[in-house]
Amino acid sequence: MADIAALTRLIEPEVEKLGFALVRVKMMNGEDGPILQVMAEREDTRQLVIEECAAISRALSEMLDEQDPIDDAYRLEVSSPGIDRPLTRLTDFDDWAGHEARFNLLEPVMGTKQFKGVLKGREGQAIHAEVPGKDDHIFDFQNIHSAKLVLTDKLIAETAPLSTDGAETITEEEG
Repeated sequence: MADIAALTRLIEPEVEKLGFALVRVKMMNGEDGPILQVMAEREDTRQLVIEECAAISRALSEMLDEQDPIDDAYRLEVSSPGIDRPLTRLTDFDDWAGHEARFNLLEPVMGTKQFKGVLKGREGQAIHAEVPGKDDHIFDFQNIHSAKLVLTDKLIAETAPLSTDGAETITEEEG
């Protein structure tokens, strides 16, 4: 598989040059072969519209074709992190304080590697969350294998889409 840290170092400046923030770079196995997934967002809205995904995809495709950092064939997928987004950066835990998150840890804490709780923010590398039945808990950022927001009514209400134009329109095409 490809070196994700090296890919991130290549991809991040290209994404930032277009005015976006990189959320995650991940290689995944798809039905038709490897997928290079790139998640990005506008810092002001924490979202992307399809035209922005396309612009990032074009820029990255050109750069990746030129640099050729991945040995095997792969498919590039550029997307917004979505509503139940992964929490990948330290700042994500501050930005989404007050919302529920699910954590998968590398090493067990209190006998388990999985937790669900309400984010309370962070101090340095310490992520604070209120875990039901365990009160406030602190997770070391380096021990978090993965974390993502949990889809709740509160999250839906606070993350309205940038544009709903066309959402109610059904277009039928003759084939």
